[in-house]
Amino acid sequence: MNPKEAIILAAKGAAMGAANVIPGVSGGTVAFITGIYERLINAIKAFDHKAVMLLLKFQFREFASKVDLFFLMPLGAGVFVSILSLAKLLEYLLENHEVHVFAFFFGLILASIDFVGKLVKCWCPRSVMAFVVGAGVAVAIGFIPPAEESTNALYLFICGMAAISSMIIPGISGSFVLLIMGNYLLVLTSISGLAKDPGASIRVLVPFGLGCAIGIVALSHFLSWLFKRFHDAAVALMTGFVAGSLLIIWPWKEPAETVTKPSGEVKIISYDRFLPDFGDTQTLLAVGLLVGGVVLVWVMEKMASGKPAKA
Repeated sequence: MNPKEAIILAAKGAAMGAANVIPGVSGGTVAFITGIYERLINAIKAFDHKAVMLLLKFQFREFASKVDLFFLMPLGAGVFVSILSLAKLLEYLLENHEVHVFAFFFGLILASIDFVGKLVKCWCPRSVMAFVVGAGVAVAIGFIPPAEESTNALYLFICGMAAISSMIIPGISGSFVLLIMGNYLLVLTSISGLAKDPGASIRVLVPFGLGCAIGIVALSHFLSWLFKRFHDAAVALMTGFVAGSLLIIWPWKEPAETVTKPSGEVKIISYDRFLPDFGDTQTLLAVGLLVGGVVLVWVMEKMASGKPAKA
């Protein structure tokens, strides 16, 4: 792999990392848009007992070839650096400019529906049904009220498994799943506070990270099998996930139902979504960012179609 390809992969990884931090956005969608999804799944799937044996025997060249290491390294570096560097920034942006952030990602997801849908070779009744089921599941997730925050190690491990599984399924946001499970802010602040209070952050991130590692390997085997046996239905299902997630990430919404905890913290249970005032300057800025997201996907699609990444 030449340096240019490594930089492009790192940039795609950075985009996946940024998407994974935003509730309602899926890193899997970014992988789909940029043409690396199936290669990513197959590379993760390759981490099996044979790969471990090659590593233990110090057969590094064979190990690197088996797990597509020179693909995973720059991609993983991009994801890791992006999450670490953007956690604090996105924490600020979501607190102060939530509508604009969600508008940009709404544009990304909206444009990606057409791109992902094109990967379905034949829209037969089974594919259409899979699309409807995927959209229904994504919409249903948007109406689930969030749980309470918990620092229990076992619960954090389960959160890690659920979040990483969602992160590699297009349209299902790992961050939104964490939000539903009540631990989104806990994980985000643990990442951004790693330098200030490493002890507290590590107690959260270690069990969460273990859950992520086990969850992603287990799910990659299932997804690889699914793509080989039922390619069109699997892609249609994920296209439905992507389409349904638009409801979750709709930028213009306000709390409809809240609960005040004994600590005084206000917890949002549900939202009312509405059409914005298009005469407002902030709305026009948000719409501009939405259009920017659409254009960015179009550019990435042209780049990906020029040189598709295959295993």
